[in-house]
Amino acid sequence: MFEQFARRGAVFGTCLLMTAGTILPAQGADTEIEALRAEIARLAERLNALEARSSSAVQPAPEPPATRQKAASGLKINGNFRYRYEFIDAEGRPERNRNRLRARVGIAGKVNDTVKAGIQLASGGDNPTSTNQTLDDGFTTKDFGLDLAYVTWAAAANTSITAGKMKNPFHRVGSNGLVWDGDVNPEGVALNFDNGAVFANLAGLYVEERSASDDSLILGGQLGMNVGFENNIDAKVGVGYFAYTNTRGNSPFYDGSARGNSVDAEGKLVNDYRQLELFGELGTQLGDMPIKLFADWVQNTEADQLDTGYAFGVKLGKAAAPGTWDAAWIYQEVERDAVIGTFNDSDFGGGGTDVKGHILKANYSVAKNWTAALTYFLNEIDENIGAEKDYQRLQADLQFKF
Repeated sequence: MFEQFARRGAVFGTCLLMTAGTILPAQGADTEIEALRAEIARLAERLNALEARSSSAVQPAPEPPATRQKAASGLKINGNFRYRYEFIDAEGRPERNRNRLRARVGIAGKVNDTVKAGIQLASGGDNPTSTNQTLDDGFTTKDFGLDLAYVTWAAAANTSITAGKMKNPFHRVGSNGLVWDGDVNPEGVALNFDNGAVFANLAGLYVEERSASDDSLILGGQLGMNVGFENNIDAKVGVGYFAYTNTRGNSPFYDGSARGNSVDAEGKLVNDYRQLELFGELGTQLGDMPIKLFADWVQNTEADQLDTGYAFGVKLGKAAAPGTWDAAWIYQEVERDAVIGTFNDSDFGGGGTDVKGHILKANYSVAKNWTAALTYFLNEIDENIGAEKDYQRLQADLQFKF
């Protein structure tokens, strides 16, 4: 501000003196007037130079374009939306028709060359096995919550360590929910190793923090190998072990609902859970179509009875490019105390354990990032030992990624 004022004053003075020089009577020599004008012009030029240097010192240097582009390209935003129509026919209960949605949006970025972090928000309430939101309650505002919040460090070659609320660090055999529902995002610390031939997944997960008694954790791991054969045949085999701490004598996780697990008269779990898992997958080609078979078996070694679950199935095709499709059939049986009912498939038999039956799936890629899907559950629920009830569930989905 001062420099601008000084410059304007100098210009005004210059003009005044030059004007005076033109109207002064010729009392002095012409050479003196010309010398005065030259001196004034020199001073004005010096003032302009000083002002230019002052302005460049005050204004910050612009950020290089490469730096701005690097900061922007380091973040990735992704999202998906699913609209679902669902029909449920459970024996002994009224039929249900409902429309549901699921919306998720996430952002992830690099902290440095070995560390990345991300968060994701999702619709639904606090149910650990579902981010669905039913369309009801008179157009009320729907819930949205923190679905992921994690940091991952590439600690060594083929090895990463993740902490926070993360995507499931364990391999879900056949993408099926015998042990883990697809929406479960556990919380804790996990280590994953995979060099293409051998893989290992280890985790310490925090399930329940209690002020009046000991906490419940999951200490789990999987170890397996990938094997390639001739004629485009590949296989994956492995073993898993998931040890829960402090389950017996405590309420079932999340909302206190047993979801098929054995409880006493006070609603407390009567068993500890040490889940041993054996699994295998086989992939090959059937003509031009990929085909994949899987088998999964789990047993709770701490239960005396009703302690086993298993699933096997086949998937043909792959819904990827527009116009492609896939179809799958799965048979599954989960006894009462084979797994913790809070965390396995929440759609099979309505969720939980003491269920057996079939799952039929079909997916069709309508266009890029747009898939139509049908899933049909034909199950039997053993609510009371020996008293089976039929359960049917149909889901029709439109799924979009962006």
